[in-house]
Formats: sequence, structure tokens, C-alpha cells
Amino acid sequence: MHMLLGLIFIIFTDGLNAFRTFLKSEFSEENIEFWLACEDFKKTKSAAKIASKAQKIYSEFIQADAPKEINIDFCTRDHITQTISEPTLQCFDDAQRLIYSLMAKDSFPRFLKSEAYKELVNKQQNGNQKRWLPFL
Repeated sequence: MHMLLGLIFIIFTDGLNAFRTFLKSEFSEENIEFWLACEDFKKTKSAAKIASKAQKIYSEFIQADAPKEINIDFCTRDHITQTISEPTLQCFDDAQRLIYSLMAKDSFPRFLKSEAYKELVNKQQNGNQKRWLPFL
């Protein structure tokens, strides 16, 4: 739970979409997309699906020149590259923690000062029926 301090992911669609839009405006939407892909991946039950989903995440976010390549250190990337042929549900955990930390320390504080966040708060205060809560 300690890693969750400092970064709030909104449970309902409005907040997540506002954060995603903000990241797009900063050209870093691959971070939230990777984080969400990892969360989905961890719920996978079938061994065949684990392998195919892991390969998809690897080719989309991890491998050199991936279309949505995330900013992780060489050692983390190399470790994933070496183990991707026999993936486990934990194979992206280190990279996911790094990206989470990057968002928590960098992107999210700026989001909290953004117009997108202010609009979201105003919408909630003006009687929107959806309730949003931080993951704490």
C-alpha cells in the first residue's frame, strides 16, 4: 500500500479518462496504458493467455522501439527480455512499479494542478451522481 501514496487512480471512468487525457497532452499516455495492461494481465488465469498477453505487453511497451515504449532502466528491460519466453504473472512487476513511481512523482502532481483536474472536481461538486474515490 505504501506505493499507492501520492498517486490517486480514480475508480470511475471520469477520473481515469481525465488523467489519461492529461497524460496524452504530455505525450506520456503509454505510462497509464502500460500500468492498466499490467493490472489486467495479473488477472489472467489460463497459461496460454498468460503467454499471449505477456508477449503483447512486451511488444507494445517493452521491446526496443516498441510503438508505446515505456521509460524503464536497462536492467529491468533486459530482465523482462530474458524471461519473456516463459512469463509469469509477476514478470512485469518491477517495470510496473517503476512506471507507477514515475507517474506518482512526476505526472500526477502536475495533473492535480491542471485544468482537467479542476473541471473534474467541479463536475463532482456540481452534483454528478457518480462518486469517485482514491485507491488508498
